[in-house]
Amino acid sequence: MAISADLEAKILRYHHVEKWRVGTIARQLGIHHGTVDRVLSQAGLPKTQRAHRASMIDPYQAFIMDTLRQYPTLTASRLFGMVKERGYQGGEDHFRHLIAHVRPRPAPEAYHRLRTLTGEQSQVDWGHFGHLTIGQARRPLMAFVMVLSWSRYIFLRFYPDQSMASFLRGHVDAFEAFKGLSRVLLYDNLKTAVLERSGDAIRFHPTMLELAAHYRFEPRPVAIARGNEKGRVERAIRYIRSAFFAARKWRDLDDLNAQADAWCQGQAADRPCPEDRTMTVRQAFELEQPLLLALPDNPYPTEERIEVSIGKTPYARFDLNDYSVPHTQVRKTLTVLATSHQVRLLDGTEVVACHARSYDKGCQIENPEHIAALTEYKRKARHHRSQDRLAQAAPASIQLLVEAAERGANLGSITASLLRLLDHYGASELEAAINDALRQQVPHPNAVRISLEKQRDERDQPPPVAITLPDKANVRDLVVRPHDLKNYDPTEQIKEQDDDHK
Repeated sequence: MAISADLEAKILRYHHVEKWRVGTIARQLGIHHGTVDRVLSQAGLPKTQRAHRASMIDPYQAFIMDTLRQYPTLTASRLFGMVKERGYQGGEDHFRHLIAHVRPRPAPEAYHRLRTLTGEQSQVDWGHFGHLTIGQARRPLMAFVMVLSWSRYIFLRFYPDQSMASFLRGHVDAFEAFKGLSRVLLYDNLKTAVLERSGDAIRFHPTMLELAAHYRFEPRPVAIARGNEKGRVERAIRYIRSAFFAARKWRDLDDLNAQADAWCQGQAADRPCPEDRTMTVRQAFELEQPLLLALPDNPYPTEERIEVSIGKTPYARFDLNDYSVPHTQVRKTLTVLATSHQVRLLDGTEVVACHARSYDKGCQIENPEHIAALTEYKRKARHHRSQDRLAQAAPASIQLLVEAAERGANLGSITASLLRLLDHYGASELEAAINDALRQQVPHPNAVRISLEKQRDERDQPPPVAITLPDKANVRDLVVRPHDLKNYDPTEQIKEQDDDHK
């Protein structure tokens, strides 16, 4: 408990001048006797020894101390169970309090201040910054951080995972940002760097060794439970949390990384250099950069490469989503090559499909040409394809079709009618109209159409007009020549109609 200077002066005066005991001072000032002991100890006085009162734990004191000397980390709950079996009648909470006072404490360890040569070492680590919500997917927001140990120049890049592919991309992007790399890269014992370790015997990840051989650096993991050996990157991550990420607004991952690049080259580079406070990190980096190792002619390939099997439907499952392929690729094994923004599918060396990468979950990323070719090849798929399209545009249509089927309606006709309304009115208006029809318990396209027309009337909008032509060349190229209106006599036409009705 923090106390005021005035109260501290009273404690010292009552002790030295009035000769009050610790208990008397505590009672008269309304504070705990431990606070009085602390103030007197800080003033250089020995802690007052009080008369020992008998306690239920006294008979077990020797057993407890002997057990703790053999097993210093034994929990208080397990120790309580042991003494209770030997006859201890006290409560567990009080026992825990007593054990906290008698448990032997390890001696504090002193550390050397670690210094590195210019251009000699970088430190690498991941930082967790919460989660990303992308559609139906919830992904971790991970920050790859690399720090040049001498200049303290920071590279920061965010990824939606902590995979080996992101680990490799972080290295390659950092080396390009530094326009070089240090001779030694220091890691924690990450699975992407170290597969197995027993003392000094280390088995590195083979991909990690390939990266190191390509760029000619030495990967070096820190000792187990020795986070102080990579304190520069640990402090950099704390600095990123407080000076960059806190209260930051960003649209998507690309926007966040663009802001991170600007911050690393701006505010983070203009801070004082811890190695030499007379210059900034930017100035220190300008001295260190010429001493870094040169980059090879070609960067290390960072594309994710996996084999996928195509089933009966022409889709390849990759990273929680399905990507369309030509229908001729069903029942084959294809190769997926994925960057952070693109997914390519290869049959041998031939690229059969290329899509923008999605980090959503359970999505179908389709090339319309693939679906059109499949529909042309197999006409029977058209009906199911129409229902899939309708379900994606207006999810409430699924319930409407279920209720219509229970009444024995023609689902094909209903689907075709709803698709026409979708083309005329759009997905949002159709969804609202279907929900209105379901509330009225009329699962029929006519009820949906009436609701759509009512919505338009309430907004004083005219009904949509759609012009569709059959997909036939002779119809598309047909030239319609209008009649000459000069030959049109409305009076004669009315007269002829009156004669016909006589």
